[in-house]
Amino acid sequence: MLIKIHGMRNALIAATLLVVVVTAVVLLVRGRPDEPAAAPPPASKTTTVQKGDLTNTRVLQANLGFGAARPVKGGTGTVTKLPAAGQTTELGKELYRVDDQPVVVFFGATPLFRTLDTPGLKGSDVAVVMDNLAALGYQVGTRPRDAAKAEFTPRVVEALKKWQKTLGVEQNGVLAPGRVLVLDRPMRVATVKAQLGAPAAEELFEVTPTTRLVTVQVPVTEAGALKAGLPLTIVRPDNREVPGKVTSVTTAPPAENGGGQKIDVVITPDNPADVADLDTAPVRLKITTESRTGVLTVPLAALVALKEGGYAVQLPAGGLKAVQTGLYSQDKVEISGDGITDGLEVVTAQ
Repeated sequence: MLIKIHGMRNALIAATLLVVVVTAVVLLVRGRPDEPAAAPPPASKTTTVQKGDLTNTRVLQANLGFGAARPVKGGTGTVTKLPAAGQTTELGKELYRVDDQPVVVFFGATPLFRTLDTPGLKGSDVAVVMDNLAALGYQVGTRPRDAAKAEFTPRVVEALKKWQKTLGVEQNGVLAPGRVLVLDRPMRVATVKAQLGAPAAEELFEVTPTTRLVTVQVPVTEAGALKAGLPLTIVRPDNREVPGKVTSVTTAPPAENGGGQKIDVVITPDNPADVADLDTAPVRLKITTESRTGVLTVPLAALVALKEGGYAVQLPAGGLKAVQTGLYSQDKVEISGDGITDGLEVVTAQ
């Protein structure tokens, strides 16, 4: 009897312990916070196919200035007056003095190579004198079309004397080479080299064109599309962009190009006023090497490389559309293909 009671008592204790454990588990589970819901996969970034223009440019470092300087030497005598740097030459105007006599500027293709003192002399130097006196308003008669046949006639001599009177010099109708400086066009005095009292036969000063030019020297192998007439953009030191064009492309002399074959390129601003506030300055040239207008483009990050070769774009739904690529420009690329239209939404990696 005692054994039976003892067994029932043990069973009761076990049942009570089970109830306690179950209750504790239930309470523990109820007190645990809910598990967060799994985050949905990130949405794909998309972009659209856009119609526009693409260009590729090349940038060259160049120099803005007045072009190559040319030295000027005088004749016999002593320099008694010199021009100022920056001074521009004017037809029929005194530029400097030798032995206190004015040296005047004429424009033409042939310098005076002899003294014109005898009526009947013929030559292209006579043609230069006739052309300049006529431009100054003096009557010299009709000059032959062939400059070599121009004649130093009494009428030309008379016009020369009238011009000499205006200059305030001896009116003898004689013109020596040292009295006139013949230039091929208006020029600007760049740098004065001589000093007063120096022999006139020395280098007196340097002249440059009056128009500001951009010059750059590049290897022939890198010349590419640099040809006369090519439009480009000149980037000033203040980053302002102004239009210009290539005006000449010439082979640089071997002595100046360090042994490698190079070319000298000259660029002229379309509007000289765009650089009128600059004398000399470093500039950049932006040259368009390739361009496409009105083409369909996407960011490079939208291209998907295919295992079989080539590229595709991915639609937001997951499908792929094969494309043909054209011009690559910075972070964009030209594409075309079936179903590729302006405004089409595609997936991009960025």
